Amino acid sequence: MLCPASAEGLTDRVLAVLDAEPGAVHVVRLRGAAVDPPGDVVEADVARESVDELLGSLRALGCADRGGMVLETLDTVVSAAADRAEAAAPGEGVDAVVWDELLGRTGAQARLSVTFVVMLTIACLLGAIGVVTNSPVTVVGAMVLGPEFGPLAALAVAVVRRDGPLARSAALALAAGFAIALVVTALAAAVADGSALIPDDALTNLTGVEFVYQVGPFSLVIALLAGVAGMVALVAGEGSGVLVGVFISVTTVPAAGFAAVAAVLADWPRAAGSLVQLLVNVVGIVLAGVIVLLIVQGSRRRRSHGGTPRARPDGRSVVPDAPPPEVPGG
Repeated sequence: MLCPASAEGLTDRVLAVLDAEPGAVHVVRLRGAAVDPPGDVVEADVARESVDELLGSLRALGCADRGGMVLETLDTVVSAAADRAEAAAPGEGVDAVVWDELLGRTGAQARLSVTFVVMLTIACLLGAIGVVTNSPVTVVGAMVLGPEFGPLAALAVAVVRRDGPLARSAALALAAGFAIALVVTALAAAVADGSALIPDDALTNLTGVEFVYQVGPFSLVIALLAGVAGMVALVAGEGSGVLVGVFISVTTVPAAGFAAVAAVLADWPRAAGSLVQLLVNVVGIVLAGVIVLLIVQGSRRRRSHGGTPRARPDGRSVVPDAPPPEVPGG
């Protein structure tokens, strides 16, 4: 649902934009409902594939500066008019990207926070324990728990949108988060080694978890595929189920955890291999995310410049407007 709270003088132009959009229905005008800033509130149900272009048009009117725009996802809409609007909107909703939504979601996940550091540290500790005890189940648990995909996705978005602040925030979260997690894991490994808690064959009996430190021919392929799946899930607004599958596919957290343990035990080849595995997965995920977003962005621009008249649900023809301005930072 699109709710532009427009200052007085904007309402008529906002209504005109909504009237020209074939994917917008159920338009409601609440006169004088806005208090700060004062003005009208306009609500409309908008097909997902029309939201990004519509936001650009409303932003060009000054709605974001003089008022505000709020997006709310509707799970169920029972309406023949909404069905016609969905059919009239270009493309498929599941394939549409709403850049403001994506920037907001990844931006929130890209910040260095206590929660992020704690979760990443615990995941690294679990990954290290899983490797030294040769427990694939524990390693998988560490993969699921790791929160690193958020900043990686944010970094991909920042590259495509040329958003420097978002890129710096995501890079800081990844660098500082992994650095802290590695130090804590190394300290824990040193304490465990001094207490004889690490088995003598910890670095030789690794038959079930070699993938953590061995960079094979498919390491980059797996990271690329996981990055594509994760970014497609974010773009489409899919639930957490897909992302959990992505987490299980990539060897970032376990590799970081085992690198710390191997360094403490002076097994430098495995420590180096684990760090290379970590780097390959990070680069693969970000690269795949960038590729997906570039394809989505290119597809949107082709639709914008197609020049094919679009029909409103009421039968009127609407010629596509010029492409909306880029989101700030893009």
